[in-house]
Amino acid sequence: MFIYNLAAAATNAAPKKAFGLMEALFPDGKPNYIGIATLVILGVMSFGSFYIMFTKLFEQNKILKQYANISAFWRAPSLREGAAKLEKNSAWRQVVDDGLNAEDQHGKMTDSMEAHDWLHGSLARSEASINSMLAGGLPFLATVGATSPFIGLFGTVVGIYNALIAIGLSGSASIDKVAGPVGEALIMTALGLLVAVPAVLAYNWLQARNKKIAELLSGFSTDLLANINSKGVVKPAIKAAPAAAPAAPVKK
Repeated sequence: MFIYNLAAAATNAAPKKAFGLMEALFPDGKPNYIGIATLVILGVMSFGSFYIMFTKLFEQNKILKQYANISAFWRAPSLREGAAKLEKNSAWRQVVDDGLNAEDQHGKMTDSMEAHDWLHGSLARSEASINSMLAGGLPFLATVGATSPFIGLFGTVVGIYNALIAIGLSGSASIDKVAGPVGEALIMTALGLLVAVPAVLAYNWLQARNKKIAELLSGFSTDLLANINSKGVVKPAIKAAPAAAPAAPVKK
């Protein structure tokens, strides 16, 4: 009982030191400028990653939703009438407009360039511009996913270096003097990984969705080219519009 009371008294008498992120950024009340800069850079990377992820997801959902109503375009008697049924400034309207403009421009050419080659090239440029727009911002996600762990590691290395210098100056290498500062420095590595993982997952997910949209654009462009070259004869198979429900008989 006496020994227990002595141990408890020693524990209560020992000074308690808090450990955490704020202690790593402001050791002994002094700012750790490298740690603060590392935290700010990681914060900017994280904010940019989530901003790009949500904006690109919105763009993709908008294009896929517009494609769900593409059957109304093919049911129109002509491409120009069908284009009027598409949403303005949409990716699908852009492809149709570019194809019709290319058809009009070919009639003004004086050389013997094949209409198929000219139309195919024009539609390919239209597809490339849409795919390029969808891919905008994704390199930032890839850069964040690749570099943020190393930025966090840099903050950790500097933090451990400063901690070891402080331990050497104090002349004490006990576990309580080493574990706290080193553990605080490792927080930067954890933050780097916390920023990198969502960025990598978002990059791969958005890339897969962009690939799906590119395949839909390629198929739509091919059908459009065949329709233009055949003067409206060739059209893709589309589902028939659902029949209207018969009106209920009027009771007399």
